[in-house]
Amino acid sequence: MFKELDPLLHSQLRLAVMSILISVESAEFTVLKEKTNSTAGNLSVQLDKLSEAGYITIDKSFKGKKPLTTCKVTNKGINAFEEYVNTLKEYIKK
Repeated sequence: MFKELDPLLHSQLRLAVMSILISVESAEFTVLKEKTNSTAGNLSVQLDKLSEAGYITIDKSFKGKKPLTTCKVTNKGINAFEEYVNTLKEYIKK
């Protein structure tokens, strides 16, 4: 019997964001937008979903007079991502 893949991480954009955040301490919104090739609106919605699930934290501040949004993966997010990857590996083995 297969374990179900986490539907929150199964979205292409959310999975891409998590993949980026897993490998860095934190990332600015503009960097995530550029690396994922997404629109600001879509990225913002997907980041909110990850944040609501407790997978990432979002810090809003200012850099000079410009708004700065920084995202960071949480321990819960790391665990969910690792479980997702391990479940994928199980699918591949069978």
